[in-house]
Amino acid sequence: QVQLVESGGGLVQAGGSLRLSCAASGRTFSTSVMGWFRQGAGKEREFVATITWSGGATRYADSVKGRFTISRDNAKNTVYLQMNSLKPEDTAVYYCAAGNIYYSSNSRSYDHWGQGTQVTVSS
Repeated sequence: QVQLVESGGGLVQAGGSLRLSCAASGRTFSTSVMGWFRQGAGKEREFVATITWSGGATRYADSVKGRFTISRDNAKNTVYLQMNSLKPEDTAVYYCAAGNIYYSSNSRSYDHWGQGTQVTVSS
């Protein structure tokens, strides 16, 4: 069992920043990749970013490239998503996920999911 807990969401104005955290526990050794996805109200879940535990290789959705940064702290079993220059269209529930398919933007590639944390960006 792998458990993921997101935190750090909140309400910010457009142009502001937030840092999301995802704390992993349980059988974390069984996963090699972490990802961030988001789901706006009435919309499908979409890929945001992914990172490998070993090496820290990253991939980003075009919509967030240059604004968001994914990183990890292996010692703390924690993944972060630094979000800068936030836009109203970034408003969504952000989910952390864990899996074993490198660089995948497909939510089906991830086996474990957190409960999500709400990010709201006002104009």
